[in-house]
Amino acid sequence: MIATNPADRAKPPAAKEAKAPEIHRWTAEQLPAFLGWAHGCSDAVAYRVLAYTGMRRGELLALRWRDLDTKGSSLSVRRSVGVVKTKGEREQLIEGSTKSGKQRSVDLDPRTVAALRDRRRARAGPDRRLAPDDALIFSDLERGYLNPDRFSRRFVRSLMLARKELGADAFPMIRVHDLRHTHATLMLKAGVPVKVVSERLGHATVTITMEIYAHTLPGMQAEAAARFAAIVEGGGS
Repeated sequence: MIATNPADRAKPPAAKEAKAPEIHRWTAEQLPAFLGWAHGCSDAVAYRVLAYTGMRRGELLALRWRDLDTKGSSLSVRRSVGVVKTKGEREQLIEGSTKSGKQRSVDLDPRTVAALRDRRRARAGPDRRLAPDDALIFSDLERGYLNPDRFSRRFVRSLMLARKELGADAFPMIRVHDLRHTHATLMLKAGVPVKVVSERLGHATVTITMEIYAHTLPGMQAEAAARFAAIVEGGGS
C-alpha cells in the first residue's frame, strides 16, 4: 500500500471538441438542375438513388435487384462494397457489411421506384434473364462491381460537363458523398424529424446525425424560437 495516489498529481489532457466534417451540399434548386441535366446518361439513376435516399456510395454499388421492393417502394441496404489496397498487389473490391454493421430499409418516392423499374427492364430484356434477382443493380460491363473510386471520378466528370453546359453558377462542385449530405440537410430543413433522417442515413445513433449536421442549419434554432413564441403568445398549436 502507498500513502498517496500518484494519479492525483497528474494533469489530465483538456478535452478537445470533436471537429465536425466539412460539408458541401446543394440547395433544393441546384439538385434538380443537375439531375435534369443528367437524365438519360448511364449513371443518372445511380445519382438519383444517392440523392433521394442518402445512402453511401459503397452501399449503392452493392445493391442487388432482390433488395428492391417495388410494391413496398423501398430498398433494403444490407451490404457495402469497398476498395482494398495492399502494397505490391492489385486493388480488390470487397463486399462487407454497412458502416454501422446493421441492415436498414429506405423508403422510396414513386419516381425513383419507376426509374429503377425502367432500369431493370432495359438491362434485362423481355425475359429478365440478364437481370436476375441476385444481379447488381449498378454494375460494370461484366456485371461485376463498379469500382467505387472510378464511380466517384465519373461523377466529377459529369459535374464538370454539366457546369460547362449550364454555367458554373448552376451548382458548385461537390463530391459524390455530398449527395448524401444534400439529402440530409434538405430533409432537416424541411422539418423531417432527426430520428427519421438518422434512420435513412444508417447512422448508429441520432447523436451522430446531430453532431454532423447541427452546425449546417444555423437558422433552425431561430425558427424554433419563433414557433415557440407563436404557440405561447398566439395560442397556436
